[in-house]
Amino acid sequence: MAMSKGDLVVAVAKSCGCTKKCAGDSLEAVLGAITKELSKGGQVTVTGFGTFKVSNRAARVGVNPQNPSQKINIPATKVPTFKAGKNLKEAVRS
Repeated sequence: MAMSKGDLVVAVAKSCGCTKKCAGDSLEAVLGAITKELSKGGQVTVTGFGTFKVSNRAARVGVNPQNPSQKINIPATKVPTFKAGKNLKEAVRS
């Protein structure tokens, strides 16, 4: 089962004893700060949790799924990536 943004807001509100509005505003602030830093080409490290950064994906030739004999050029692009930290990896493995 996947946790939605709303579920995350409820979990944060219960954990810190604040309102759902306050937890929602806090989550939006965190996500906004991460997005802003990544859009500038920077990276965000949350010690023990992981690192968000921007990676460059090289241009490549792909195949049109509707016509497999047709080759298409896929342009180079920047993509957000996440590398899990030690504590997160250990929590998932146990």
